[in-house]
Amino acid sequence: MRASSRIDGSICGAILSLHRPSLSSNRFAAATARVLYVYRPSREPAQSPDGSCTSRRSISTEHRGSSSPVPPSHPLLAIPALRTSSTRFSGSPGPSISGTRVNHTAAAAEPDFDPKINGDDASGHSRPQSPSRRPKRLRSFTKKELLDLIDDYDGEEIGPVEEYLEYLRDPYLRGYAQPHTQKFTFARTAEDFAYPNLEQVIQAGEEEQKTLWELRFAVLTRLRSPHKVDLDHIYDLYQRLPEPRMLYIHARFRHQLLRALGQPDERDSASMLRYFAVIADAKNTGIPLTTAEWNCAIAFATKYVGTVTETEIEAALKLWREMEVEAGIKATNVTFNILFDVACKAGNFALAEMIYREMEGRGHQYNRYHYTSLIHFFGLKHETSGMRAAYKEMVNAGEMIDTVVLNAMIAGLLRSGEEGPAERLYERMKAASLGDGDVGGNSPDGADIPVRTTSSDRVITQALLMFAKIGRRHPPSRPSLQRMAPLAPDLQTYRILVNHYGVKRGDLAKAAAYIDEMKFFKIPLHHAIFLALFKGFAHHGGYPRSPWSEQRLTGIWNALLDAVDSGAAGLEIKTWLAVWALRAFARCSTRERVLDVYDALKARWSLSHADEQFMVDFLNGLVNKSNKR
Repeated sequence: MRASSRIDGSICGAILSLHRPSLSSNRFAAATARVLYVYRPSREPAQSPDGSCTSRRSISTEHRGSSSPVPPSHPLLAIPALRTSSTRFSGSPGPSISGTRVNHTAAAAEPDFDPKINGDDASGHSRPQSPSRRPKRLRSFTKKELLDLIDDYDGEEIGPVEEYLEYLRDPYLRGYAQPHTQKFTFARTAEDFAYPNLEQVIQAGEEEQKTLWELRFAVLTRLRSPHKVDLDHIYDLYQRLPEPRMLYIHARFRHQLLRALGQPDERDSASMLRYFAVIADAKNTGIPLTTAEWNCAIAFATKYVGTVTETEIEAALKLWREMEVEAGIKATNVTFNILFDVACKAGNFALAEMIYREMEGRGHQYNRYHYTSLIHFFGLKHETSGMRAAYKEMVNAGEMIDTVVLNAMIAGLLRSGEEGPAERLYERMKAASLGDGDVGGNSPDGADIPVRTTSSDRVITQALLMFAKIGRRHPPSRPSLQRMAPLAPDLQTYRILVNHYGVKRGDLAKAAAYIDEMKFFKIPLHHAIFLALFKGFAHHGGYPRSPWSEQRLTGIWNALLDAVDSGAAGLEIKTWLAVWALRAFARCSTRERVLDVYDALKARWSLSHADEQFMVDFLNGLVNKSNKR
């Protein structure tokens, strides 16, 4: 029988922040002194293996005499200590992660988990290893090990994914015939996409020639180093060209310009309007778009908002019709995956099934995008057997498994209420990413995990597609290629876990434990984590003896201000972060405190006129609602 353990810690003590290297030593020392907290574990005596009782001492984040100090680049943010019981971790006490003791699931309780991954021997006993003597090697993942990452559903044998799609289409299996769809065939020549060439462009004057040189330099720099040139600067240079602008640009340069504008740092309404303005110039001059440019336009029409509605579906279908019927360009598997994704996120499952049937009817082959979308689709339907079937087929098809795929599995399992398999999958992600090392130790593998960005994710995805193609052609090389795929938890993993346990479940202790583990993988502080915490306080705060108290909310708020003032990378104040911060203080504090919070946000946030008017109206409604209660 597993013995439960008590986890005591603090929520803001778990939040990490990255400071700029230019931060002065005095300011860094003062910030570090402010944020130190003391972890007070349970004072119940622990039973030693020989039957004697040993006492546990309080552990401070100063780590006097500890062998694994917290890196100075990750100061802990202060908040009052939170003492509560947690049953997530069971078994023998596990390694410590920066002041928080975490008990991992023992290998003996997981018969389907390879003992070589979690550091246990064949008998289920842990193998103590010295950090200095731990072997530094990378594992080769076989197909069986990848399949063993996901638990089976009550011993059910997982069939092919077509069976689960057929069951969703026809639950009573009456075998209705599916209607035939109309198939389009068009022809396009290479000369259409190469117009205008260098001889066909409009001869530019001296001023226009200078603008073209600046624009070309900015576009090429953006494609090589996205952080060096802003897309607003590129668009301003493009706007300086006289009408018709597209006829001053030859075909190759036009494709480079559209590719640069189609890869923004964040797909919002501004980037969408900017891209569509350039697309409209090309269409007005009779210049055809390539398949990749149409796909990018459809993606912009669906992903510029956080919540997808029927409006985005209608815009995507309209562009699809214009692409095939008016432009005469057939949709590819990428097009169908974009359409399927937007239909799933909008909750229109009937349309999603129709899109996939159309894709299958045209003979398109599945790749990692489609399998991941299928996992997400079955997760939205709460059909976890379908999720496992899609994952199994993805492994059998030779696709590379990485963090993105496992995040989709975790999100679907949590959405369907299977928290146990989701937590075990998370633990296996940590163990598999560290080889033979244990989380919380001094394993050198965990220190070398790079921070993933939007541009690096794009490169990693293309590399994984290439690895899958090589692995299918040369099957013996597949385990070594899979070894290079990233399996470590990333920011999206912790966003899923913190939103589920913090916002949906209201379990502040478990949310704090997950946030504390972020700094081991060197995941930088992000405003999405603060957004999840403020949502939790807005939903669960304001009750007597609630762990979501005003005191802890104030600690998180001070942590956010300190991180913003110190210029932490990846952290900025946005509209929805400000909205939920105000809602949290309106729920847990007084009217005067809400106004003070708004003044502090406004001093650190460059608001446009429209955003300022929206925030003023929202604040008035929030304060009036608080006065009525």
